Amino acid sequence: MEKDDMQSNTNSNLDGMQPTIISRTSESSWLQYALALWVVAGSIHLNILLVILALVLLPSVWAFLVLGLLLTLILIPVEQNSEWGQRLAKFVCYHGSRYFPITVIIENMKAFNPSNAYVFAFEPHSVIPVGLMALCNHSGFMPLPNIKALASSAVFYTPILRHLWSWLGVVPASRENFVKLLNDGYSCVVIPGGVQEILYMEHGHEVAFLKRRRGFIHVSIETGCPLVPVFCFGQTDLYHWWKPRGQFFNVLSRVIKFTPLLFWGTFGSPIPFCHPLHIVVGTPIDVERKLKPSKEEVDEVHARFVLALQGLFERHKAAAGYKDTSLSVY
Repeated sequence: MEKDDMQSNTNSNLDGMQPTIISRTSESSWLQYALALWVVAGSIHLNILLVILALVLLPSVWAFLVLGLLLTLILIPVEQNSEWGQRLAKFVCYHGSRYFPITVIIENMKAFNPSNAYVFAFEPHSVIPVGLMALCNHSGFMPLPNIKALASSAVFYTPILRHLWSWLGVVPASRENFVKLLNDGYSCVVIPGGVQEILYMEHGHEVAFLKRRRGFIHVSIETGCPLVPVFCFGQTDLYHWWKPRGQFFNVLSRVIKFTPLLFWGTFGSPIPFCHPLHIVVGTPIDVERKLKPSKEEVDEVHARFVLALQGLFERHKAAAGYKDTSLSVY
């Protein structure tokens, strides 16, 4: 039963601007919630389950057929504009955003020009950056017509998952893709801390792995696209998790571009806990376009971005229910 698809209102912030607050309040069934969130977070578990069942329960011929099918799904191209795939993506964004629910706070809606491309730098990564769905085209939260998200290339070597995330508008996080999309007029969502940020993740504390991250700053300056800080409150609480520690684990994570860890949500499943997400979108940071920016110019924009992200966090943490939480930048 849909009560109210979208509510929008404004409240004054410290700078006197009127932030736009958008929240989804309609209800979906638990089956719709479960299906939508399994698509986002359960595909890895499904692959592991299929491999284990094939090797343990099936005769060798059938087991090799199952493994061959999974390998085929890795190799065959994804038709990103598939009608069926786009309908699935809309289903995921519609019902997934209502499960938590997701609230998006845009500090200065008037600062966004639908004709421009922007670099949205989203933090934190957390176990799975589920909040990214709020910035997808299919969610309708942002006033921009074309948005793509960049994710670790490991996603696109995972059967089933690569198809689902591609339909959601996610592409491999390469410099070539990043620059091309911006030049083609697409706004891009990146997570600067990446999977390495998970190595610093702590319970009851927020972290952002940014001090050595300069690539997204380079691309922003080279394309002249404004840089937008984004912080998602509540995402760190969507799962219980455990990770091994030590140098070997750190090196392994960097090599495979994926951080192995144990995590579980509702009833021990990959479906995240039902916990409100507050996604705060800051004011765009304008940059002067330069094809070959100097180290000093990159460092100056990087410093502005880190300060903007920290300010965003401090301004909104109390309203989001995290007044006693701190943010550490590594």
